[in-house]
Amino acid sequence: QVQLVESGGGLVQPGGSLRLSCAASRSTFSIYIMGWYRQAPGKQRELVATLASGGRPNYADSVKGRFTISRDNAKNTVYLQMNSLKPEDTAVYYCTVVSWGGDDYWGQGTQVTVSS
Repeated sequence: QVQLVESGGGLVQPGGSLRLSCAASRSTFSIYIMGWYRQAPGKQRELVATLASGGRPNYADSVKGRFTISRDNAKNTVYLQMNSLKPEDTAVYYCTVVSWGGDDYWGQGTQVTVSS
């Protein structure tokens, strides 16, 4: 079992930046994939970015060049640096991890609102 605690969401103006953090309750060396999804009101949850252990980041086309995912195994944490934010980035952002055994876990979500 893995508990995930997200932080860093909030209200930001268009063009601004936020950094989301997701701390895992156990060593991320035991985690294969760490990533972020988001869900806007009335829409389905969608992939934002994922990062497999030893792999390259994978991004949704809508965030390429603006968002950066990274993981710090020493801190059991995955980050999502979001720059040049747009109103359409407004959503609840969810952290997710997949263990080497194929089990997936989700955080409770953190709200990101981009508005002037």
